[in-house]
Amino acid sequence: MIKINPTIFRSYDIRGIYQKDIDQNIFYEIGLSIGTYIKENLKGTSLTVGNDIRKTSESLSYAFISGVTSTGVNVISTGTSSFGQTLFYGWKNNHDLISFITASHLPADWNGVKFYYGDGVGLPEEELMKIRDITLQKQWELGTWKNSGSIQNCYPAPSYKDFLIERFSYKKTIRVAVDCGGGSMTLSAPDVLDAAGLTVIPVYCDPDPLFSVRPSDPKPENLSTLVKTVIKEKCDFGVAFDGDGDRSVIVDDKGNILSADQTGIIIGTYGLNKKDGTIIVNVECSKAVEEQLSPLGFSIKQIQVGHTFLTLHAKKEKAPLGIESSGHLIIPSYFLFDDALIIPLKIAEILDKSSKKLSTIHEEIPIYPRKKVEISCDDEIKFDVISNLKDKLSNEYDDVNTLDGIRVELEHGWALIRASNTSPIIRLTVEADTASQINEIAKKFQNETETCIKDTIS
Repeated sequence: MIKINPTIFRSYDIRGIYQKDIDQNIFYEIGLSIGTYIKENLKGTSLTVGNDIRKTSESLSYAFISGVTSTGVNVISTGTSSFGQTLFYGWKNNHDLISFITASHLPADWNGVKFYYGDGVGLPEEELMKIRDITLQKQWELGTWKNSGSIQNCYPAPSYKDFLIERFSYKKTIRVAVDCGGGSMTLSAPDVLDAAGLTVIPVYCDPDPLFSVRPSDPKPENLSTLVKTVIKEKCDFGVAFDGDGDRSVIVDDKGNILSADQTGIIIGTYGLNKKDGTIIVNVECSKAVEEQLSPLGFSIKQIQVGHTFLTLHAKKEKAPLGIESSGHLIIPSYFLFDDALIIPLKIAEILDKSSKKLSTIHEEIPIYPRKKVEISCDDEIKFDVISNLKDKLSNEYDDVNTLDGIRVELEHGWALIRASNTSPIIRLTVEADTASQINEIAKKFQNETETCIKDTIS
């Protein structure tokens, strides 16, 4: 039997490698903790549960559900589904908490679970740590055989599809290459996009629980088949999804891969009815977002990295758009949670109303050189290093944002230094006006960080 490791409880979810960090016994105990948490902290009685298509997801889901119902909390199970289908059902029915068994973009031997409140806002880190503590301390509030929770199976696909196609329709014939990577979006994306009136050219749209055809992370290096298909089939654009369906990547008609920042700028410029309100961006987003969207009438609010913060601040600010540089985008006029299927539907809507091709729109957005450096640093000291750097750099520079790590605004760019939440690494991200400037900035802040690591050790 695997002994539970506290490190599986992370800032945004719970995750680990199957039969090394997690198994059915651990998921049963997590279910007990979630049921206890719902009763004690939310004063609730209901939980929506769904799972992605990984080999281990269904059995982990059964174990998790057994734990939840043992506390007297009722479970509504959507079964094997896409992330958006499960979140939609829990949100539409106003359940107390929504969970999805998945490891998102990670390889097939990983698995985990993430949580959202009934309004679509992600469960923040401090709440996940409460669940961790309940689990480690085994402080479960168990029910009896008389008040054991019920299990209701449901099929969210029809109502989910109806909701989306009622909100999107197209006059033009728009061809879209859809790369599901064999993941959970095979269960929703081709069907919904086709029902909305788009011409779908499928790429890896058969379920593949082992992710043998394409890694579950839609990084540019994993999208060569999609890019070739867009060009060969003369598509108006392409879209790739991650393993569960909370992130998407857009490819234009020339085969160029858009960043999340660029996709967000296009949606903000062409896809929102009103040009006002606060757009939420995390500290890793390009300066191009503010440069392009502020003149239109939007204000820009920087937040911490993480989709939970994105949903939380979007709700607080009543934001029309939220952009995470990792690929999570939300348009709260539909719902707060980060269902990636909204993004290709919105891009198609923009193209339906525009005389421009997506590549033309894309080319109008400035692209600044960006560089990322991973600097090794022991877990025991990495946050101390960041704390020491905050003090030092705040005294040296006029414009320093310490909301999440340290972002230093410079005349010709910016540098962001953050400790990894999961690895013995400090990450440096740099953006600048030119390639020569980016190398200069990266070298300077890498040296600053490495010097601070040495000083902290000594």
